[in-house]
Order: sequence, then C-alpha cells, then structure tokens
Amino acid sequence: MKLTDDKNRNEFIEENKNFIYKATQDVCKRKLSSDDDELSIAMIAFNNACDNFHEDRGNFYGYAAVIIRNALIDHFRKAKNIPLLTFENYEDSKEYIEWKTSMNEYEKYIERDNRLEEIKLLSAELLEYKISFDKLVDSSPSHIDTRSSLLNLACLCLRYEEIVQYMKEKKQLPVKQIVMLTGTNRKFVEKWRRYIVVLIIVLSNKNYNYIRSYLNIKAGDKND
Repeated sequence: MKLTDDKNRNEFIEENKNFIYKATQDVCKRKLSSDDDELSIAMIAFNNACDNFHEDRGNFYGYAAVIIRNALIDHFRKAKNIPLLTFENYEDSKEYIEWKTSMNEYEKYIERDNRLEEIKLLSAELLEYKISFDKLVDSSPSHIDTRSSLLNLACLCLRYEEIVQYMKEKKQLPVKQIVMLTGTNRKFVEKWRRYIVVLIIVLSNKNYNYIRSYLNIKAGDKND
C-alpha cells in the first residue's frame, strides 16, 4: 500500500482521522483532545503503517491498529514521569482498571506474537543445520542437571570465537574443538549435539530474547 506521493498520503491520513482517533481511544480508554501526545504518536504510527504494509499482512486497517497499539504501548513504557492517579468517582476508577486490564491483555498478546515470530525464525535457522523441531524434542534432556550442564557448556563455548565461527560457517557442531578447548567428554557432546547447537544459536543471537528468557539466565551468567 506504500503511498509515496505526499499529497495522496496527506489526503489518505486526513480521510482516516476518525479511524486513528478511535484506534487511539481504544488503547487509552479515555476521550482525547487534539493536543494529546497519544494522538500525535498514533498519527506517526499510522503513517509508518502506510509505509510498511503489504497485502500478505491481511487487512490494512487491522494492521494499522496493531502498529498504533504497539507505538502507544512503547510510549507508555518509556514514559518516566508517571502522574499520581486520583479518581473523582467509582466510574473513573473502574475505567482505569479496565484500561489497565486491556493493556495487560494486549501486552500478553504482543509477547505471544513476538515469541511465535522468534520460534519461526529459529525453526528456519535450524533447518540450515538439518535440525527439525521434531528431532529436537527427541534430542532434549529431561533431567534438570543435564540441562544445566549443557547450558554451562554452551556458555563456555561462546567464549571461544573459533567454535562459534566454525559452527556458523560449516553449519555443524565442532565436536573435536569443543572437547579439546573445554575438556568435556566427547560422548556427552555427541549425544547432545543438536541441543548444544540450539543453545549456542539462541544465546549468541539478540533476536531470540523471548526464547532465551525461558533458559532462566541473565546476560553474563555462567560466563565468569
């Protein structure tokens, strides 16, 4: 839908001001005035939606509504000066609670959506290593001690650039190098080869923030 003509773009935005206002109000859960920052943010988001929309993303207005919601939620998260909340009556407090509930539910939706995108991205990357998720399930340890040992080993491998570089260039785990550099038992490395590959990929790529959070580690852990 990319509108490159400024005149056409401005006319299109003008024609959709009511849509932008309603999409913003649905997130903010309150009446808005033309001076509100939220409307300016929504207008910019709508313009970005015009730039980035493609037909394979479905309905434009559904897409634009999501872009506006994302922009507003980012704005709320980044806001450092949060005013003291006071309520004149029960309806005001009820409206705020409903707004918070709506925000929490939407944040869960966004997190789930982002997590699914990461899984699709990881699945595509693993195919380069001839690893499918079905094979990965069969190659994943069930015992917590084994998972911890493998996580520690993957973190240790990340210290050695030659291991990571070899793996990403050859699309296979350098078992011999890992055994030599880390002193790990060869049979252990070979048994859990697929799982180690996944750990190294996830830990070394910032695109897998959500997946990495399930490993219950923070940046720097196990690397001291």
